[in-house]
Amino acid sequence: MIALADKIEKSFGGRVLYTAATLQLNAGERWGLVGPNGAGKTTLLRMLMGQESADAGTISFARDVSIGYLEQETHLAGEKSALAEVVDSAVEIRRLEDRISQMEHEIAGAAPGTDLDRLLERYGAAQDHYERMGGYELEARARQILGGLGFPVEEFDKPAREFSGGWQMRIALSKLLLRHPDLLLLDEPTNHLDLESVKWLEQFLSGYDGAVLLVSHDRAFMDACVSHIAALENKRLMTYTGNYSSYLHQREDNLEQLRAKRAAQERDIAHMETFIERFRYKPTKARQVQERVKKLEKIKEELVVLPESSKKVHFRFPDPPRTGDMVVHLDDVAKAYGDNLVYEGVDLTLYRGDHVALVGPNGAGKSTLMKLINGHEDPTAGHVDLGQNVTQAYYAQHQLETLNEGNTVLGEMDEAAPGWTTAEERRLLGAFLFHGDDVDKRVSVLSGGERARLALAKMLVAPDPLLCLDEPTNHLDIDSVDVLERALVGFPGTIVLISHDEHLVRALANKVIDVRDHTVTLYDGDYDYYLYKRAELEARAAEEAEAAAGRPTQATGGAAKPPASATAAEAPKPVGRNVKTREQRRAEAEARNAANRALRVERQRLKEVEAALEPMRKRYDELMVLMASEELYADANRFDQCMREYNALSKKIPALEEEWLELTEKIEEGA
Repeated sequence: MIALADKIEKSFGGRVLYTAATLQLNAGERWGLVGPNGAGKTTLLRMLMGQESADAGTISFARDVSIGYLEQETHLAGEKSALAEVVDSAVEIRRLEDRISQMEHEIAGAAPGTDLDRLLERYGAAQDHYERMGGYELEARARQILGGLGFPVEEFDKPAREFSGGWQMRIALSKLLLRHPDLLLLDEPTNHLDLESVKWLEQFLSGYDGAVLLVSHDRAFMDACVSHIAALENKRLMTYTGNYSSYLHQREDNLEQLRAKRAAQERDIAHMETFIERFRYKPTKARQVQERVKKLEKIKEELVVLPESSKKVHFRFPDPPRTGDMVVHLDDVAKAYGDNLVYEGVDLTLYRGDHVALVGPNGAGKSTLMKLINGHEDPTAGHVDLGQNVTQAYYAQHQLETLNEGNTVLGEMDEAAPGWTTAEERRLLGAFLFHGDDVDKRVSVLSGGERARLALAKMLVAPDPLLCLDEPTNHLDIDSVDVLERALVGFPGTIVLISHDEHLVRALANKVIDVRDHTVTLYDGDYDYYLYKRAELEARAAEEAEAAAGRPTQATGGAAKPPASATAAEAPKPVGRNVKTREQRRAEAEARNAANRALRVERQRLKEVEAALEPMRKRYDELMVLMASEELYADANRFDQCMREYNALSKKIPALEEEWLELTEKIEEGA
């Protein structure tokens, strides 16, 4: 046991957050802490850190436990470089380093004898301890962590205070990961990370030997790295074994059992109440009536209380004005900042209905490309042209500063939605989880997540046909991300998205633009297609590197090794029919293995394509039947929805069928 929160109670004012909340954290366990906004997730982390106290209950720790806490906001001052900030955070190792240095001075000035022998013994033990703690690899580990979280090597020596808030958060996370505390508390660790850094963090945490408790809205991230879920629901803390998806299944199963038990109890109550009412005044039934009265009281005492279902408001957002097919076109675009070339020769066209995810390492130019598309940056060379009737809206974190601090939530919506009734505005705000008195809150008192939801709601009141969204899920909880996802998936206009949330990217993107190494590459398919193509490129590059490494050059000065086929041909041929030498068999086996390795990626992708095609074709057939029905034409909203789905499938199915043919041919040729 590393930490135990036992029967914790916590309230703010008259509002109870939780009662009798118990959570035990053990070494090697990675916990995801989930629950709606305001349920008390961050408060629980702060109590574990000792920054807040519980109203009742106890929090205890194993002896000499070290704790690290990553908050949602951080600020670094001073002149230290990013690398120095991270290395110096390992205070235990730094103290031991100073003690070893002091011993070295003492040894240099000590006379031979018993005291020197003791000093040398202590010095040897300190060096062993220093080595076990990883002191000799400290800077190398710090560099590895900074690189894994997306820092370019050339910026390791840049003063930490000169980095933006998002990068300072990464430095703070790097410091924690280097310290490797026994208990790691992380509040939204993936905010400000790109997809590649999130993947690196997933792998790091998956092998963490201490205990981890993290709060995150990123479902794919939690699926990849947590082993347990602690859910704050209806003022209670429930624990589950498994990742986030497993938790959802278990929770639904538990709810089904509770609903069935509640229904059975209600049936028993109804039967007993009917019996009691019918025979209450019959002396011959007095004993049976009394028995049932007692049973009724017991059942009512044990009556299952069903948890409140989370509020999910479905809202149909207005469609944007219709544009021409071409929405934005980049013609031979280049962008540079002084001598720093971001990219050049970019030719790119986005069409109506494209939902595009921009991916690639941080610093490669994703946000710059988005700003070029929406006109917030001018290209160094080339042209960016918008199509007919195209207007655009841009959402990034600094957009939250444009909210009027003096307005209420409802007042802010009034300005964005002239002509709307209060009921319509409240319904829209309800879709973004502002309920009841929430709409009367001043903007000045809203949390970061509430501000983000309000800014997104304002954007979707009358959406522009081109939406540019830079990390829209930062500071949102899972319910809020669900609302945003539903709004965007059904959006008929064009979306350009930057997000570290893999679940959102998978749900939304029908095209992917990869920005890296001064180039911009369009992948005309969803996120899984992009991952398949990237894996294919990396496998090919690895094979070429292996081949190049195995090929001797004149510079080595050694004799060139003959190819396997030549070796086999020159080997002595044994007597007997169809008998092969050991060298021949080995050469053939190597060739077969190489062919299998080369086709492994293709076979995996073929399975994915076949699995995707079957439900798509089935749905396409269903839509064809539906669209022959007069009833569908009478329902305008449903007809529009079916048409959008039909049009999307009409593009996706032929593309996947063509890919299926290419993969099949490639596998048959290589077999």
